[in-house]
Amino acid sequence: MRKNVIAGNWKMNKVLSEANEFVDAVIEKVPNSDNVEAIVCAPFVYLPSLVEKAKGTNLKVAAQNMHFEENGAYTGEVSPVMLKDLGVTHVVLGHSERREYFAETDETVNQKTVAAFKHGLTPIVCVGETLEQREANETMSLVEDQVKKAVAGLSNEQVAETIIAYEPIWAIGTGKTASSEDANEVCKHIRNVVKEVTSADTADKVIIQYGGSVKPANVEELLAQSDIDGALVGGASLEADSFLQLVEAGAK
Repeated sequence: MRKNVIAGNWKMNKVLSEANEFVDAVIEKVPNSDNVEAIVCAPFVYLPSLVEKAKGTNLKVAAQNMHFEENGAYTGEVSPVMLKDLGVTHVVLGHSERREYFAETDETVNQKTVAAFKHGLTPIVCVGETLEQREANETMSLVEDQVKKAVAGLSNEQVAETIIAYEPIWAIGTGKTASSEDANEVCKHIRNVVKEVTSADTADKVIIQYGGSVKPANVEELLAQSDIDGALVGGASLEADSFLQLVEAGAK
């Protein structure tokens, strides 16, 4: 049975004292449940402190991006080797903001996904369409293409361990949310794509999150859907109480 993975993506928010206060407020309250996994996706500069605080707890710590090379002349970049050495367990790859503002492509997302597995990190791979693409009925074909390119070259076992986050770009930070049925329809399509390129067993195992204005008021309805296995959450993950409500919903 698939668990719900609730990942809070802080993006470029908080100072160190606020990050530490957040983790201090949630680490003892994260449910010890086989049904849910709680992850905080923090800026690079906070990772050492948060990993140390989260040791031995039910909270995991993720990076929001990484380079695909192990080392080299890439000023300002952070490698998978560095993240693994810190004790980071997960890494967000291909977020729409990275694709839009920092020239991420399907090809670089694939390179990073392959590198994540090489170094023992679990990738959270983001896919999703713009409003224009949705209105042009391109959602399914676009997401299918993104998924296929992201997992190219991975073994079935690695694909089964990949977390795929479906985030319609038009719903990120806008207050707009895809209806639970619409979100599930795309997540089910993603699962069928995984089945097509791997196997039915792999598709049944892969965790598919929904992201896009998820909050305590709508998370239970989303998680009740057949093919939604958690959420990648932005704004609603910045407050400890709100984040815990999301995790508790995933534990039910």
